[in-house]
Amino acid sequence: MGCAQTGTGKTASFTLPMIDMLARGRARARMPRALILEPTRELADQVAENFTVYGKYQKLSMALLIGGVSFDEQDKKIDRGVDVLIATPGRLLDHFERGKLLLSGVGILVIDEADRMLDMGFIPDVERIVKLLPPLRQTLFFSATIMPEIRRISERFLSNPKEVVVDPPASAAENVEQQLVVIRPEDKRNALRNILRSKKVESALIFCNRKRDVDIVARSLDKHGFNAKPLHGDMQQSVRMDTLEGFRNGDVNLLVASDVAARGLDISSLPFVLNFDVPSNAEDYVHRIGRTGRAGQSGVAITLATPDDTKLVSAIERLIGNSIDVMQVYDVYSAELGSGTEQGQSGRVAGARRGRRRKTNGQSDGRNDRKSDKPQATAKNGGRRMKSRSRSEDAPRKNQGESTRDSGGSSAQTNLKFGVTDDVPAFLARPSRVRTD
Repeated sequence: MGCAQTGTGKTASFTLPMIDMLARGRARARMPRALILEPTRELADQVAENFTVYGKYQKLSMALLIGGVSFDEQDKKIDRGVDVLIATPGRLLDHFERGKLLLSGVGILVIDEADRMLDMGFIPDVERIVKLLPPLRQTLFFSATIMPEIRRISERFLSNPKEVVVDPPASAAENVEQQLVVIRPEDKRNALRNILRSKKVESALIFCNRKRDVDIVARSLDKHGFNAKPLHGDMQQSVRMDTLEGFRNGDVNLLVASDVAARGLDISSLPFVLNFDVPSNAEDYVHRIGRTGRAGQSGVAITLATPDDTKLVSAIERLIGNSIDVMQVYDVYSAELGSGTEQGQSGRVAGARRGRRRKTNGQSDGRNDRKSDKPQATAKNGGRRMKSRSRSEDAPRKNQGESTRDSGGSSAQTNLKFGVTDDVPAFLARPSRVRTD
């Protein structure tokens, strides 16, 4: 069981000894001698490339079994006999069920990124694959983080394992500068563009939590003149590979990706990683920022957070054992984590409102005698509550072209961040409850 920071060479640690051990022997048709399981297609393809480089002067054969590729080409390689099989669990079982593969000759099993296997729900498939292997074999676990769940699962696969830990589990690389930007959700894309311009970012990997947001952010950046492409699991495999290759060789400057690119991908000289969303799993943060600062190089990781992400940020800081420095982005509204309130307007707008309420020569301007007919929103502990107002406070302002509603007592032009001119939702407009004995 091996645990080390991402970017420290775990792939070489099991590939190089494997090549040396397999140099003595010969593979038979449909019976691989070694099996490497990877959670994603991109990671499996990268390991295959590394194996080709490391085994350049050895006469070892290798086959890559991943989805999105024709079965026929993969079947031809298996029929000729391969020494090493690099596969994702789903495609491997597909070949086995088709009767094209025998696993009784596997003497070395590598389960790479074991915690990612757990997150993606591959552990049942892995357990099924292990039952198909001979009991006398060498099994290796590798991951940048080893959670208690993984340790319990490893007990089913490993017999009296030796544990090698290079760094504390879930520790971030020291040569990666971590920064945090706290803003409103609607300012995220503007803040992202300002960071890219102010930092003069030429190449960066941008992570989003949802596949839908990956496409939205990529289109937004492309619309504003950035060379950006999306990468997520719903894309065709050929498009995914071409996009990743374009990013590696410099044809694509900004790669907006889901967590499919967070594990194990080795992109040389990547200076920036930006988290458009705070990852819901603290361990994913370590893997994301691990795409930069690899092999001793320095890197910068910037995370965009909203006041609602307080718990997620706290979980990340507890995991890595350090607090993340908060940075300011000019021309973008800055918020605070854990403040308990949400400032709905920027300083410039707030200043303008204060100016309208000032008294001139000791007299009122005629408008501060009545309260603003826009409801004030407060947020506390992640929830939003509308302050109740009496009907008398909702005086019509026909001279300013503002409309009022006859029911509910709230203006139709409500300045809420989830709507522009929509009516106040019922669960926000309802009167506050009064506790009675």
